Amino acid sequence: MKNLWNDTDAEALVAAYAEKGVERDLALRVYTTRLLGGEPRLVLHGGGNTSVKLEATDLVGDHWPVLCVKGSGWDMGVIEPQGLPAVKLAPLLKARALESLSDEDMVALQRANLIDPGSPNPSVETLLHAFLPHKFVDHTHSTAVLAIVDQGDDSEALIRKVFGPKMGYVPYIKPGFDLAKAAAEIYDQDPSVEGLILDKHGIFTFAETAKDAYDLMIRYVTVAEDYVAQNTTNPLVPIKLPKRLPDPAQIAPLLRGAVAMRHGEGRFDRMVSDFRTSPTILEFLNAEGLERRAARGVSTPDLSIRIKTGPMALPAPDADNLDAYAETVKTHVADYVAKYTRYFEENDARDDVKRTMLDPMPRLLLVPGLGMFGLGRTLKDAKIASDVGEMWIEAVRGAEAIGDFRPLAKSDLFELEYWSLEQAKLAGNKPKPLTGQVALVTGGAGAIGAATAKLFASQGAHVVVVDLDAEKAKEAAKVAGNGSIGVGADVTKPEDIAAAFEQAVRNYGGVDIVVSNAGAAFEGGIGELDDALLRKSFELNFFSHQNVAQAAVRIFKQQGTGGALLFNTSKQAVNPGPKFGAYGIPKAATLFLSRQYALEYGGIGVRANAVNADRIRSGLLTDEMIASRSKARGLSEKDYMSGNLLGLEVTAEHVAQAFLHHALAERTTADVTTVDGGNIAATLR
Repeated sequence: MKNLWNDTDAEALVAAYAEKGVERDLALRVYTTRLLGGEPRLVLHGGGNTSVKLEATDLVGDHWPVLCVKGSGWDMGVIEPQGLPAVKLAPLLKARALESLSDEDMVALQRANLIDPGSPNPSVETLLHAFLPHKFVDHTHSTAVLAIVDQGDDSEALIRKVFGPKMGYVPYIKPGFDLAKAAAEIYDQDPSVEGLILDKHGIFTFAETAKDAYDLMIRYVTVAEDYVAQNTTNPLVPIKLPKRLPDPAQIAPLLRGAVAMRHGEGRFDRMVSDFRTSPTILEFLNAEGLERRAARGVSTPDLSIRIKTGPMALPAPDADNLDAYAETVKTHVADYVAKYTRYFEENDARDDVKRTMLDPMPRLLLVPGLGMFGLGRTLKDAKIASDVGEMWIEAVRGAEAIGDFRPLAKSDLFELEYWSLEQAKLAGNKPKPLTGQVALVTGGAGAIGAATAKLFASQGAHVVVVDLDAEKAKEAAKVAGNGSIGVGADVTKPEDIAAAFEQAVRNYGGVDIVVSNAGAAFEGGIGELDDALLRKSFELNFFSHQNVAQAAVRIFKQQGTGGALLFNTSKQAVNPGPKFGAYGIPKAATLFLSRQYALEYGGIGVRANAVNADRIRSGLLTDEMIASRSKARGLSEKDYMSGNLLGLEVTAEHVAQAFLHHALAERTTADVTTVDGGNIAATLR
C-alpha cells in the first residue's frame, strides 16, 4: 500500500489550523486520520478510529491530560478537530482496575469526562486507545489484514507467521471494556510490539508521532498485501452463464420489490438500490461457490450494521425467462428472511435482554453475470452497502486465495449487531413518510413541479425531476435535494418517457410515485380552432399522461408493491373557460384517465388520483398574463389572484401539498382534490 504522507501537505495543514488555535499534534492527528480514512481498503463508512493524547483546558480554565479520539458519526476521510472529542484521561485509566463495566456505563463514563459536554460520543474503542501508553494510536479494518485474520482455527498461527514478533495477537472479543483490558494486557506482556492484530477484526498501530504511527500502519498492511499476493492460488472457477443476460435495469424493479417489507393492508417499507459492477466484481460473482461464500458472513463484525449477517447470492438471470427469475428471487429472499429470523430467535434466547428484531431483508444482492445491488432505505445507505460489498469481495477473495474464508461466527456477530447502544441509536432514527420511495415528476422544472419535487424530497423521497429543459430539471433537482436527479425529456415522445423511467431505475432501482404534471395551455375558440393545434394539445395534455402512466404501471407490476399515479388536471377539466377548449378538453380526458387507472389497477395496489388547481403563478399563468387579465377585469393583481371564496392566493406549494396528500393517502383512489381557494363553478357534481 502506498504511503501518502507528504511533509509539505502536513505542514500546510498544521499552519492552517494554527491560525484557528489548534495545536500541532492535534492538526497532525487530523492529517493522518484523513489519510487513513480516504483509503477504502483501510477504512469504510465509520469503521476504524484514531487518537492522540494531549493536554486541554476545560470551561473553567483547569488543565487536564486528555485523549482526543474519533467521535461517533464522524467520517475519518473528512474529519475536523472537533471530530476528535477530548476526554479526561485519568478517569479512563482508572477504569482499567474495574472487574467489569457495562456498555452503558462505559459510555456514561466517557461522556461524563468530556472537556466539551457538547461533543459527540467518543468511539466505542476509546478505552483501548486510553489503555495503550503511546501518544498516537491508529486502528483500521484493512481488507488485506482481514484476509489473514478471517481464517479457521489456525488463524493465530498464520497471524504470527505473517506479521512476526513485532505485532501482538489479540483473540476476538467484542469491542468495549473487555477488549480494551485484554489488548492492554497483551501489550504489557511485550511492550516492544509496534501494534496489535485483532483476530476477525482488524489492526492497531501506535507510536509517539503521527507520522510513525501512520508509517507502521502502512508497513504492516503492505506486509499483509504482499503475503496474499505471493501465496495466492486462484480460488475462482468460472460458472456457465445464460446465453443472454438482461440489462441490470430489467431486473432492478423486481429485486427491489422482493426486498420490500410487507406490513399488510397495502403497506410497505421500501428500499432503493445502487448497482455496482466491474471486471473484478464479475470475476468473483461469476465463480463457483458464491452462495457458500456469501453465507459465511461479513469480513469484519462492524459491517453487520451495514449488510446484516452478510450478502445474499442469487443465480444468474436469463433474459429470456425473467418471469421465472422473479419467482426465484422471491424464493431466495424468503429463505434469507427465514434464516435471519432463526439467527435472531436462537441468539436472542440466550439471555433475558429484551430486543426488537431488525428487518430481516438483505442489504447486498450478488447477481452473477451482472454485478451487485446495494440496498438501503436511502440512496446513501444503498451506496454504503455497495461500497462495503466491494471491500467484502476483496477481503473474501484474499482469504480464499491463501486458505479458507472463516469470519466471525454469527453467534458472536449477534452481540454486535444487537448491541444495546446500537439498538438505542436505531430506535431514535425515525424515517420520514416517503423514506425509501422514488417519485418521478414531469414538468418538474415548472412552478408546481419544482415545488412538488422539493416537498417530496423533504419527506424522504428520492425524486426524478423530468422536464423538457434538462438544465432546468437538474437545477430543480439540486434545489429539491436528497439525492434527487434531473432528466431532460419531451413527454410527447414515448421514447423520451421510456428513457426517463430507465434513468430512475438505474439510479434508484424503481419508481413508486408518479406526478404527471407536464402541460401547456393553448387558446382559441373551439369552433374556429385549427385541427393541428388541438391535436398538439392532446399530445401534451392527454397522451403524454397516458404514456407516462403506462410506463409507470409496467414498473409497478414488476415491483409488486402498488404505486401512486397522480395527475395534474386543472380546473379547466370541470369548469371550461372561453377560448380554452384546446386546453380543457384533453385535461377533462386526463381526469377520466386517472379514474380508468384507478378502476383497472386498484387490484394490484395502484392508486390513481387527480389534482384540480386554478390560478397558480407558473409557466401557464405568467406574470404578464396575470397583469393583462387583472387589468381587463378592472382588478388589482392581488384581487385577481385572490378571486375565490376564501379570498386567498393559491401557490404552487399549496398544489404540492395536495399531491403529497395523495401520495400518503393509503385508502384513497379515483379522487379529485381541488386547490383553488374556492370556486363553486369548478366543484365536481
